[in-house]
Amino acid sequence: MDLPLWFEVGTLVVLVLLLIADLLIVTRRPHAPSMREASLWVAFYVGLAVVFGIVLGFVGHGQASGEFFAGWLTEYSLSVDNLFIFVIILAQFRVPRKYQQSVLMFGILTAVVLRGIFILLGAALINEFAWVFYIFGAFLVYTAVKLANQQIHHEDHDEDYENAFVRRAQRVLPMTKEYHGVKLRIRENGKRLYTPMVIVFLSIASADLLFAVDSIPAIFGLTQEPFIVFTANIFALMGLRQLYFLIGGLLEKLVYLSAGLAVILAFIGVKLVLHALHENNLPFVNGGEPFHNVPEVPIWLSLSVIVGTLVVTTVLSLMKSRRDDRKAAPAGGAAGPAQGEVEDSTDGASEADDASEAAEHDRR
Repeated sequence: MDLPLWFEVGTLVVLVLLLIADLLIVTRRPHAPSMREASLWVAFYVGLAVVFGIVLGFVGHGQASGEFFAGWLTEYSLSVDNLFIFVIILAQFRVPRKYQQSVLMFGILTAVVLRGIFILLGAALINEFAWVFYIFGAFLVYTAVKLANQQIHHEDHDEDYENAFVRRAQRVLPMTKEYHGVKLRIRENGKRLYTPMVIVFLSIASADLLFAVDSIPAIFGLTQEPFIVFTANIFALMGLRQLYFLIGGLLEKLVYLSAGLAVILAFIGVKLVLHALHENNLPFVNGGEPFHNVPEVPIWLSLSVIVGTLVVTTVLSLMKSRRDDRKAAPAGGAAGPAQGEVEDSTDGASEADDASEAAEHDRR
């Protein structure tokens, strides 16, 4: 796929500048964005991705544009699923809401670096060893089965999200009990102590590593162009921070998201295996000769399956959530308003506490 060098370099420069600008906004003014602010940012990044895909069609050709949109939608849907883990981590470690943007920005930048490394490794492997498609395809089918099993047995994401590395760090590092902004280390009574933010960052980074392992084989099943793979990942990650604050409780309503992702990943996995058979060079399979009669899945079909699955998944999820809310409404009865008043007062007290903390921080 021939794309002009000026277009590729210009695109990467613009994306890097956008990430730097986003980072500066977070570091200069840590806060929890309002619904309006989050909505505008999400709309901006989604619109930017759509415009880029259209421009890519003119600069390159329709195949490049189709591969980008298929890859971007797949990565975006996987990123939404990943938000569940971010929600769990931030809730488990009780990260103050005004610092959550900084934590999410760290997670996004870490994801960009890790996925960039995996993309380079994946591209190198694919160029040298065509049989790697068999491994990618099998891994995606395995992941799809795991997600389907999670959906069938109604398994939720693990709310005690930890791993051995994080637990060991908690035992070994001398640590304060309170957060000190986004600082990772402070001096207290003459001693150097780490803050809980270190554990939060370690948790986010380890989650990003797992996400990269899942997502990169998926997009390589749709396109083998490193430039498209990388830009689709970046556009899927940009705006994820604002999306976290925008959808909030909506994540709980996407009850069939795991099933939808299982269908998409299984489809891409089968597509990868078919491609591997078509390009086969393994000596113990068909004597090392390609299977020329094996069909290749066109990009228009991939895009149709991905879009159709996401639409059906979202509609069915919202319909089920609405039915569940209607069933739960009579049970709530008259206790609902009183409980709502308590929650409102609690939220008000929390906001007042946040405001007083901010004022105290400004005085310091």
